[in-house]
Amino acid sequence: MNLARRVGQLLMVDCPSSGVAASTITSIRRYHAGSVILDGNSTLGVDRTRAITRQLQSLAPAGVRLFVSTDQEGGLVQRMNGQGFSEIPSAVVQGTYTASRLQSSWQGWAGELRSAGINVNLAPVLDTVPPGNRSNPPIGDLDREYGRTPTSVATHGVAVAEALDAAGVGATVKHFPGLGRVSGNTDVASGVTDHVTTRHDPDLLPFKAAVKEHVPFVMVSTAIYARIDPGTPAIFSRTIVTDMLRNDLGFKGVIITDDIGGAKQVASVPAGLRAVKFIAAGGTMALTVAPSTVPLMANRLIDRAQRDPAFRRQVNAAALVVLRAKAAAGLLP
Repeated sequence: MNLARRVGQLLMVDCPSSGVAASTITSIRRYHAGSVILDGNSTLGVDRTRAITRQLQSLAPAGVRLFVSTDQEGGLVQRMNGQGFSEIPSAVVQGTYTASRLQSSWQGWAGELRSAGINVNLAPVLDTVPPGNRSNPPIGDLDREYGRTPTSVATHGVAVAEALDAAGVGATVKHFPGLGRVSGNTDVASGVTDHVTTRHDPDLLPFKAAVKEHVPFVMVSTAIYARIDPGTPAIFSRTIVTDMLRNDLGFKGVIITDDIGGAKQVASVPAGLRAVKFIAAGGTMALTVAPSTVPLMANRLIDRAQRDPAFRRQVNAAALVVLRAKAAAGLLP
């Protein structure tokens, strides 16, 4: 792969769940994007969604297929609906299941995703919302948590991740190092800050458990963690991305951002620089749901890599992580 194609492997780009957009085609063909997120709620069902994912895969370069992802958590966050897709209860309800029942249920739900050509699920949520928390817009207010203790979240989250893996769908645990203690939603607000979480916080237990079980993807939040790296969004923090996730927890897989295309939390940072800062922090894959940001990110990454040998080595290392994950998923020859 030349540099442009290696950079493309570091991008997960938007594709409407209703059909392949012209911008998605451009992102894959011109900017060599190696991964796609099916964005927006769909009622097309399994068969019609499979037609979309087949078209997407046909756009990929020979020998290097795409990661095709979606957000299929259950409850209020279930992108894939329609014939062939089950109605999945919220994580709060799933948290009342035994681990074995939850794993069995998710093997069926994950099989539906696999049948539709979706090979990565941006789930499960491993954020812990503390007991007595009044309002937690991104997680608690939407019933996205499996429980109110790290132990409960870890038990149920790992069961989901294992079921996804058994069905051939890569699990993405999120949102490291946790969004259960914030009072704002990073998608629609800026300056969202966690004032409680520490580097060795007990609420990191679910992420530690998932890493121990070799989950392939970890999503890092865009929130700021004042007691870890004050003033720096987690995705731009080498302390969080490299020191904590890579070194403290020993994670070797794909580190992916929460959305950095349309999120208000990072809007003050130029789009291209968002991707550069994330890779520089030790990240692997930048996710954007804003098609207009793809050329900005790709070009800025290429330019920095051409001028900075150390950064180029980081790009190369990140691309290798993605390709190894694709090999493990059967997406390479």
